[in-house]
Amino acid sequence: MSPKPTLQTVADAVGVSRSTVSNAYSRPDQLSPELRRRIHDAARQLGYPGPDPTARSLRRGRVGSIGVLFTSALSYAFTDPYAVQFLRGVAETAERYASNLLLVPISEADEEAAVRAVHNASVDGFCVYCVPAWHGALAATRSRGLPVVAAERPAEVTPDAMYVGIDESAAARAVGEHVARLGHRRIAVVSDFLVAERRTGPVALDGPTAIRYDVTRERLRGFLAGLSGAGVGWSDLLLVNASANSRTEGAYAAAYALDRSDPPTAVLAVTDLLALGVLDAVTARGLRPGRDVSVTGFDDIPEAAAAALTTVRQPAVEKGRIAGGLLLDPPDDGSARQVLLPTELVRRASTGPVEGN
Repeated sequence: MSPKPTLQTVADAVGVSRSTVSNAYSRPDQLSPELRRRIHDAARQLGYPGPDPTARSLRRGRVGSIGVLFTSALSYAFTDPYAVQFLRGVAETAERYASNLLLVPISEADEEAAVRAVHNASVDGFCVYCVPAWHGALAATRSRGLPVVAAERPAEVTPDAMYVGIDESAAARAVGEHVARLGHRRIAVVSDFLVAERRTGPVALDGPTAIRYDVTRERLRGFLAGLSGAGVGWSDLLLVNASANSRTEGAYAAAYALDRSDPPTAVLAVTDLLALGVLDAVTARGLRPGRDVSVTGFDDIPEAAAAALTTVRQPAVEKGRIAGGLLLDPPDDGSARQVLLPTELVRRASTGPVEGN
């Protein structure tokens, strides 16, 4: 068998140096069009495919790829509207820096496999999206010695942490205050990650501190803070866990609340996808959203406006852009590496006063 052609083989055939052949691929503007043509013609004739991208990345000290971690199936990144918006923002920044995205879905059940996935990922840094703080994959990202940015504010912020998020509790408090002002006192909350088990149905918890997932816990704390001024306490809330953040599971979860003998007058969902499912369950029972039952969401995905859903608007695309920028071009000022974005309560027809008030 003939030896595999190399950069040197092409250089010898053309009568130039190795660096000149390398420039024909990596810095073509440094060579004349005629010389580039001769080099590429010789490479084709010899069967030389070009420099190995992995070796080239190692020499440069940069792979040219961002790893995005999330604890869901890979399809989740393309079916969840909020995730799609966030990833769009990351991708827009990556394009500006000639970088790529590597989606790294990690298992909750098989932590060893998740850690291996992190160690095997060929990336310049990690963007952590929807990964619980206790998951071993987070320690694995830190052990790589690469930049890591979180897509939410950590429960415990260290001086060297990089994140872009929102004040989850304050945003949710605005929701609680809104429905309290409308006279609602019988409240149900539909949420994923209330408990570790992936099941749909009512749950009993001693308080928000029993929730292990940071975002879920902070949103529940916010709801409670907003409702407390109207005399609604933790024990007054009907908590229903959804096995997944999907419209279907939102409808299943809502059924547990709506089919009770004393159904809630308001259902607060921790995401818009779950809230859309709640709306489906409401209308399937011949009830009127905003009249018989008020429904709220969180995120303001594109479908929320069409459904007239009252929700919290957060800038998902901008969050992704900033997360990508923190990874690829971190600011020198440490405080600028910790970003809180604004939110807004968007009132629509899915909420209204309790009938009779």
